Amino acid sequence: MNSVIEETTGLKRDLGAWSAAAIVVGTVIGSGVFIVANTMTQRVGSPAMVFLVWIVGGLLSLSGALSYAELSAAMPGAGGEYVYLREAYGPLWSFVYGWTQMWVAKSGSIATLATAFILYFANFFPEVKRVVGVIPLPLGTNGAPLEVSVGQLLAMVLILLLAGVNYLGVKIGGEVQVVFTLCKVGLIVFVVAFGVFAGAGSLENFQTAIPVTGGAIAFFAALRASLWAYDGWNNVSMVASEVRDPARNLPRSLIWGTAAVMLIYLAANAAYFHVLSAREVAASDLVAADMMRKILGAAGANAVSVAAMISIFAALNGSILSGSRVPYAMARDRYFFGAVARVHPRFHTPGVSILGLSAWSALLVLSGRYDQLFTYVIFASWILYGMTTAAVLVLRRKRPELARPYRAFGYPMIPVLFVLIALGLVLSTLIDSPRESVMGLGLVALGLPFYFYWNRRRRGN
Repeated sequence: MNSVIEETTGLKRDLGAWSAAAIVVGTVIGSGVFIVANTMTQRVGSPAMVFLVWIVGGLLSLSGALSYAELSAAMPGAGGEYVYLREAYGPLWSFVYGWTQMWVAKSGSIATLATAFILYFANFFPEVKRVVGVIPLPLGTNGAPLEVSVGQLLAMVLILLLAGVNYLGVKIGGEVQVVFTLCKVGLIVFVVAFGVFAGAGSLENFQTAIPVTGGAIAFFAALRASLWAYDGWNNVSMVASEVRDPARNLPRSLIWGTAAVMLIYLAANAAYFHVLSAREVAASDLVAADMMRKILGAAGANAVSVAAMISIFAALNGSILSGSRVPYAMARDRYFFGAVARVHPRFHTPGVSILGLSAWSALLVLSGRYDQLFTYVIFASWILYGMTTAAVLVLRRKRPELARPYRAFGYPMIPVLFVLIALGLVLSTLIDSPRESVMGLGLVALGLPFYFYWNRRRRGN
């Protein structure tokens, strides 16, 4: 049997087609759809340009999903990109990916979602913004001491609560994902309907604009914000070893799930700009809530806050469920701490990996504001997304005999275009947000001594 596909892990294929699709949709649609139109408008200035950025970001994500569909169907092992990078480039690059996911990308994404959850929770309980302590290290804004709020502590508790849910079994985690994904999509449709058909709205808002500097850097900065909102389309590949009939369910969930998210995002932004002008969107930290406040007053803002918290809750659950399989896969290959490879004998979950990823993510909640965190995540993620998509090209030559139940649509042009845009995004982020980018690269570089240590131990055995 193909060593890439063979699974003797103790994990169980308990995730069906609905659970796989819910991981895609539920993990992607988190906090971004409710918030990032603000950042995008500040960068590009007009509704038309914001829609262009959403469309480019959606098509880029869909291009990635088309490529990942080929890889996941051919190699449905735990860890997703970790497996593909290992087969295409060797263990060093798969280790860099896994290390980045554990310490930067996936943990940072979980921390960002929990931070956004508290932003909306504060709509009901503003006292959570109260600072309860100060850490005397230059980790705050502009190198200031780091302030710790009640909300940050609650975000940490939320992460650990969902870690416990996923510890108890992938089937339970999958069922939670389906229920909350259906709830969130229904609530977003409700919000969109109010915005589109609101008497308070006006088509003239689509013609409004604010002055911006423009240029490629501004466009890529807005694109980075949209890609944070789209981030997570690849997560189902990480739990491929627990999906039933992966050759069929993985490509379908990746492609149709990503396309559905794109349509939902465009509809949501049509609602925002129908009710709010470009200036109002650019000035709003909570765009969806301010739109509903304008229509229904405080009750409308409260309804959006509830919808956003349910949405973020599902995204958090999906991120923990999928992300924990990456350090587990590393440990199975003996490129990480051995205990992380343990599968719980009763629950059939990588329990140590779930708890370790969640604990680190909880600590990252203390590391920065929402906008800082998503920049930190996107920069690290898209270096490796580009490399993984390029793996489709590499493996077509390196492993022509590999069974491919699904072949990427538009090969080779779509994977090549994805890689080129990913490169542009990474370079623009480095120029626009050097502090967060360098911090991400620094954490990746810290992993290299560990790689050489574990690699030496493997060879010694």
